[in-house]
Amino acid sequence: MGSFVSPLVANMYMEHLEEKLQSTVPAELKPKLWKRYVHDILEVIRKGSAEKLTEFLNSLDAPGSTKFTYELEQDGKLTFLDILLERTDSGGLKLCIYRKPTHTDQYLNFSSHHPVEHKSSVVRNLLERSQQLVTIS
Repeated sequence: MGSFVSPLVANMYMEHLEEKLQSTVPAELKPKLWKRYVHDILEVIRKGSAEKLTEFLNSLDAPGSTKFTYELEQDGKLTFLDILLERTDSGGLKLCIYRKPTHTDQYLNFSSHHPVEHKSSVVRNLLERSQQLVTIS
């Protein structure tokens, strides 16, 4: 993933697999929701079908170079990228920013030689994300 073309190639490959999935997936495994960012996928599927769907996805890649895995929600919570999705008692969904335990909270050292515009854009971006992604209960 070090090259600037890596995300482009990953997107092209994942789009190819998605096209195969749409035309071949059995109805009982068809996801109710499918959201993807490069190679990370968030899907809503029938209870108990995660393992079968993962096996099916892995079978789409003939050479076997791609291996899909899955995570199930725990206590009504699931992380996707840096978002924590949490079921509410009313059946809704609450969104929070998720930080891995190893997250250092360092984005760009203010004493670095980056232009001030870059430094302020980090703060602006974090603020905008918190306003757009986080649900307040």
